[in-house]
Amino acid sequence: MPEKNGELADFLRKARGQCDAARAGLPADGRVRRVPGLRREEVAFLAGVSADYYARLEQGRRIVPSASVVDAIGRALELDEAGRAHLADLIGLDSTSSRPRARPVQRVRPGLYQLLAALGDVPVLVLGRRADVLAQNRLGKALFTDFERFPAARRNYARWMLLDDDACTLFVDWEEQARVAVQSLRLEAGNDPADRATADLVEELRGASPDFGRWWDEHRVNQRTHGSKRLRHPVVGDLTVEYETLTLPGDARTTLYAYSAEAGSPSERALSLLASWSLAGPVTAPPPRSR
Repeated sequence: MPEKNGELADFLRKARGQCDAARAGLPADGRVRRVPGLRREEVAFLAGVSADYYARLEQGRRIVPSASVVDAIGRALELDEAGRAHLADLIGLDSTSSRPRARPVQRVRPGLYQLLAALGDVPVLVLGRRADVLAQNRLGKALFTDFERFPAARRNYARWMLLDDDACTLFVDWEEQARVAVQSLRLEAGNDPADRATADLVEELRGASPDFGRWWDEHRVNQRTHGSKRLRHPVVGDLTVEYETLTLPGDARTTLYAYSAEAGSPSERALSLLASWSLAGPVTAPPPRSR
């Protein structure tokens, strides 16, 4: 019997349980709903497939539906764009592609380093696979942390967010930001399940962070394209920054995150002050945080 796709089975069950049955528009059948979410046969009905076919999918059977069926199941489960992409990744796996393999080390082009230096008043991070921090400019280091102080193999945004005390005190809404980091890593793992470094990172974080294990098992995914972060910075105090992401042409697995503050706001003034501070001395030694 072929090996079952446990990740797909877990994801479908969790997604089905999170659906709003009242919003789905299903005909009343008089049965008492004892558990939240949709029943298997209801998902099948909404997706236009047989109950047996959907049941085999949710059991993790190694079958590959058409793109239209995957899209229909995604709609039935009320998945957002990231969730549908993750579903497609999981369904597209086969027994050979899931074997862990090492990936080539990602490199940043010299021209990109020049661009980061030129964007002196804009905090910038460059993230690669599994949220590895490939580069950052001076203001990016001052706003968050200098990832170059870590060994090269440990410069990872999700690891820093989950395991570093400074990250926990920097973010006003740390739990929300940490959840998003886990959900983004979950999306990455589904996109490239054979990446050995991603599997190793997940195993490390499972062992080191109970929060990570709990959030990972929720099977939620998130694709960070834009958003905001509320910070309690040790140098300039409270500020809110908005971020936009740019995927580099020719390198879809490398993303540039640029941060800014609303014009004329206290946050913009705090960011300007931080830029001046970062030029005056090293960004790796901020004053001690108050606990």
